[in-house]
Order: sequence, then C-alpha cells, then structure tokens
Amino acid sequence: MTTDLWWKHGTIYQIYPRSFHDGNGDGIGDIEGIRSKLDYLSWLGIDAIWISPIFQSPMADFGYDISDYQAVDPIFGGLDDVDRLLAEAHGRGIKVLLDLVPNHTSDRHRWFLESRSGRGSARRDWYMWRDPAPGGGPPNNWLSVFGGSAWTLDPASGQYYYHAFLPEQPDLNWRNRDVREAMHATMRFWLDRGVDGFRVDVIWHLIKDDLFRDNPVNHHYKPGQSPYARLNPEYSSDRPEVHEVIAEMRAVLDGYPDARLLIGEIYLPVERLMTYYGADLGGVHLPFNFQLLQTAWNAPAIAALIRDYEDALPQNGWPNWVLGNHDTSRIATRVGPAQARIAAMLLLTLRGTPTLYYGDEIGMADVSIPADRTQDPVGRRIPGLGLGRDPERTPMRWNDGPGAGFTTAEPWLPIGPDTAIINVAAQERDPHSMLSLHRRLLQVRREQPALRTGAWRLAHCGARSLTYERYEASQRILVALNLGAEPVDAATVPGAGGRILVSTHLDREGEVVKDTVALRADEGIVIG
Repeated sequence: MTTDLWWKHGTIYQIYPRSFHDGNGDGIGDIEGIRSKLDYLSWLGIDAIWISPIFQSPMADFGYDISDYQAVDPIFGGLDDVDRLLAEAHGRGIKVLLDLVPNHTSDRHRWFLESRSGRGSARRDWYMWRDPAPGGGPPNNWLSVFGGSAWTLDPASGQYYYHAFLPEQPDLNWRNRDVREAMHATMRFWLDRGVDGFRVDVIWHLIKDDLFRDNPVNHHYKPGQSPYARLNPEYSSDRPEVHEVIAEMRAVLDGYPDARLLIGEIYLPVERLMTYYGADLGGVHLPFNFQLLQTAWNAPAIAALIRDYEDALPQNGWPNWVLGNHDTSRIATRVGPAQARIAAMLLLTLRGTPTLYYGDEIGMADVSIPADRTQDPVGRRIPGLGLGRDPERTPMRWNDGPGAGFTTAEPWLPIGPDTAIINVAAQERDPHSMLSLHRRLLQVRREQPALRTGAWRLAHCGARSLTYERYEASQRILVALNLGAEPVDAATVPGAGGRILVSTHLDREGEVVKDTVALRADEGIVIG
C-alpha cells in the first residue's frame, strides 16, 4: 500500500453532532452547527471529520437506532444541509465520514415493522427470530450489552427477536443476502452524494453463530463490571464469517475513486483485531485501535503496548490510534490535565492515523450529570456502576458566555464547570494553551514526513520516561515523554540529537538537545 493516501497521513476528528454546535437554537447540535465551525477545524489542522449518526431515528440510543438510513433526522437538519456541509468541507480540503450502523435498526424501521407483522412476512428472515427454549423463556443465554437478556418476546407471534443492545434496536440477519444488498445500497446512496467513507459501528457483531449456542461463562468476571461481562460472547460476536461480510462492504467502497475509507469499531484484543484487516488487506482499512483507552498510563506499559501492536500488524497494514470517543471517559479525566498534554503528543506523533475526539483539544473533562438529567440508556438501565456515557458527551465550549457558545437555549446536557478557561475563544488567545499545543503538534506533523508516514522504533524506556524514533529516508524525529509528575533529569536520547520542534509546555522550541535531555514534570518534547 502506498503512503500517499489521504487517510494515511491525515488526522480524523470525531464529532458527536448533538454536542458540537447548535445552529438553530434548540439546545441540540446539528449539521448547520458543524458547517459553521469548518473554519475552526481548518485552522486547527484537521484533515477529516467523522460524524456520529445523523440519520432518522426515534433516538432511543441517540441516533444508533436508525429508522431510515437514507434520511436525516429533522433534529440535525436535512439532506440539503448534508450536501452543503460536504461541499464546504471539501472546499477546505476536509474529508467527511459518516457513522454507519449496519448491525441493527430501530424497531420502528419499516423493515422491522414488516418483519414483525407475522411469521410469514417476506422480511421475517431479515431479523433474528427464534422460538422459546424447550422449557420456555429466551432461546439461549445471550446478554445485551446494555443489560439484561438479548432476547425480547413478541407475544403476537410467540417468538423472540435478538438485540445486542436495546430492545428498540433489533439486530439484522447478515446471513440473509437481501439484507446485505440493502445495506450496500445505503452505502452507495451516501457515497454517491460525496461522503468520503464510513466508520462502521460494532462491526465485529454483524454475524452470529448459526446454531445459536449458549455463550460460555466468563470466569474472570469481577463485581462492578458491566453485567454483559458475565459471559464470553464467543457465539454472538467475532464470528469467522464476519470477514466475508466486511470484504463485500469494502468492495463497495473500492468501486469509487478518491480513496474512500472504511473504519471498523472493534473492541477486541490485538491478535483478534488484526484479522479485521482482512485477507490481502481486503477488510476494513483501519480496525479502530482502542488499546490506549485500556492500558495502564505508565511508560513501560505504553512502550510494551506500542511494540506489541506494531509487531502484530500484517504486512502493509496501516496503524491507527484513539485516545477518546463518545463511549469512553475523556482523557483529561482518565490521566489528569497535565498528562493529557503528554497524551496529545503521544497520539499525534505515533505512527499511523490518529483520531481526535471533539473537545479533547481544549482539555474538556467528564461532566458530572445529575440523576434527573441522565440521558444515556446505559446509565438508566444499569444504574450505580458508572457506565453511563453522558459525562463524555457534553457540549463543546466555544466561549465563556451563556451556553458556552454552544447554544442560546437550554443545552440537552449540562455544560459543566471551568468554562472560563476551557473554551476555544480563551485558548485561541493563549499561546501556551492545550488548544495551541494541539494546533502546533498538527502543524509539525504535517511539516515532517517522518511524523506523517515514517517508521517507528523504540529508543529508550525508563520507569517514567519513554523515547521513540520516527524516521523516513534521511529524516529522523525523536519524541521524549515524561509520564510522571516528577522531573526526569536525564532522559536518554540516543544519536546525534537536534533541536526541539515543540514541547508540551510550548516554551522550548529551538533548544539544542544532545544525548540526554532534562524533562520537567509532565513534559514531552519533539526533537528534529
């Protein structure tokens, strides 16, 4: 694979549309709000935006329950708004990716309504209907990710339907050829409008065991984990046949010019993740790499993770890295504000395509949500375990005015504290801000070929410091990170050294570095 594909040297920025910017004053973000902030994204240095679902939906799971794949929900706007967004984004050199949700539909989708109309329905086999177990009750022990059984009884027909998530999100039967063709048609509908690719939701769930065998007990389950973790989903996800399905989806994209991109959401161990590149790299272009969301935040653990991930990649498989998304506590909450700057440098200097979650560039943290403001169905269905995802989905802070510049109405989720400092307007003016650090790192990444597409090599790992090399042809870049709250007097920097291109403190540019360099607490530097 060549290295000049846009998605191999670009940075992707995830937008949760309900929370990015409200363009019509109803308290909910929308497509017009995204369009109005394209100049900001261009200024920041973003190459592509990935927008969480905007399709027509009853919003049981805030857009991940789709009732019409080829329509835009009025909350977000209409098809004309999408066309305008695409035109203006492309005019600024920004690609646009949509969030495809092919595993399940809404229970209000016309396909499911027809399927549910009776056992003889022409679309009955489009979903997963099963008779009760011999002794009564659900057909097997499969669990819903969102709590409880994954089976719901339809009294009219006496059969159960399967839903990996909410009962309002019945799973499609991807063993049915008509289902595949219908979803391929949906993909072509958006690709024909100019969409640059898709992030595919829960892609490893698409095929289930054809014998519907019980999932085995997870003997490593611990109290406090999600109830879903009580079983190992051996038969309800990550089935071998899923790769055939993905190859067909990839073929749809390959029929279009301009390097359309297919990303897969896949929460699996590294060795299983790699299989989603597909035979001869005919699977997803980028199986999302969530390892940094789960690893311990210290130098030895991160060094081992990067090395193991790089070693596991198939030949010519392109890496990618993720630090935050709409399902995970924000990086500033997980590691603290100071180390969040280190995390930004790590994300934007590792080999591969980085995905940046909206608001992380200004250091937004999780927001505590009062019980009466809880929106997320996970938080409502499984209370008391902190599994709700509202805290990381709160509105973007654009300024310190009313509604933080996000809306002129009551926002759909609370804005949260610290808006005086954690907002775009304040940080644009501050040359040492988190936003300025992100912009500088993105600039250096664009300017330095070794950072865009060069190879990666571990240079040194200490108890608190991590140093690695990015190199391409004759160019060599070193990144030294202090992952601790105490200074490191002499971090090892093998080789000839160079000058500091950027530091997390944004105050050492131009400083000459030789074989060792002192790192202040929570400091990282890029040397070229």
